[in-house]
Amino acid sequence: MRAWPLSVSTMADKKSPITCHVLDSSIGKPASGVSVRLERLNDDGASFSSLATGETNADGRCTDLLPPQPLPPATYKIVFRPKEYFEGSGRKCFYPWVEIAFELENPAEHYHIPLLISPYSYTTYRGS
Repeated sequence: MRAWPLSVSTMADKKSPITCHVLDSSIGKPASGVSVRLERLNDDGASFSSLATGETNADGRCTDLLPPQPLPPATYKIVFRPKEYFEGSGRKCFYPWVEIAFELENPAEHYHIPLLISPYSYTTYRGS
C-alpha cells in the first residue's frame, strides 16, 4: 500500500494570491473574455494604482493576475468590464464595469473574488 504525503504541492499552489471567476447567471455559463484589472489603494486613501490586468479564460477564471507571492495587507480593488462581454453576444448591459473593493488582511491566505453577472444585475462574495 502506498503512503500518501500529508502535503502535496500542485500547480494550484502556484497561482496568483488574488484570483477571480466570472459566471453569467443569465445563461448559467462561465463568462470568458471579461477584462479584469487589479488595483491597490494608495497611501492617500483616496486613489488606486493599477497592479495587473487580465482576462477571464474559457472557464470564466483569471488565475494569473500576479506572480505566486504574498501581497502586503492593504485595500485592493478588482474592476471587471462586462459590457464588452455582453455586447459580444448581442446583449445590452446596464453596468459597463463592476468595481469590487476588499481588504487583504492575511498575506498567507488566497483571496478569490467570484462575480455573478447578468445584463441588469451582479453579485459577489468571498470565494475559496
